[in-house]
Amino acid sequence: MTGDRARGLRPLPEPDDDLVAAFWEHCAQGRLCFQRCTECGAWRHLPRVLCAQCGSAQFQWSPSSGRGRIFSWTVTHQPLVRDFPEPVPYAVVVVELEEGVRMVAGLRGLAPAELSLDLPVEVVFETVAEGSRLPFFRPRKP
Repeated sequence: MTGDRARGLRPLPEPDDDLVAAFWEHCAQGRLCFQRCTECGAWRHLPRVLCAQCGSAQFQWSPSSGRGRIFSWTVTHQPLVRDFPEPVPYAVVVVELEEGVRMVAGLRGLAPAELSLDLPVEVVFETVAEGSRLPFFRPRKP
């Protein structure tokens, strides 16, 4: 357990390989980027070694629009970590991004009771620790 977790602060990403670490490095810089196959153009998330479409190991990190729609969600009524900084209840959403990938993240700017399928959302980054920014989603402004 890290010192931050022992003090009850938000758990931070602890990537266990270089591909996942690269995703979080982009986030720390306020950029939502995903792998994109340089052979067939398919987007992929979570980061992985081979393209699920064509099997190629070739890819580049490409910026996402950060826009998508709510695909699914769950509402947490009890914190899973003691002294977790989110007030309960809070929503965790699955967003289907314009690029076709789905991503799990927290929700900002909307009460859980107001969620609906296909709600347009956009990414927003929050600094949660020095050198660490996490992506969240909020309703897209018209």
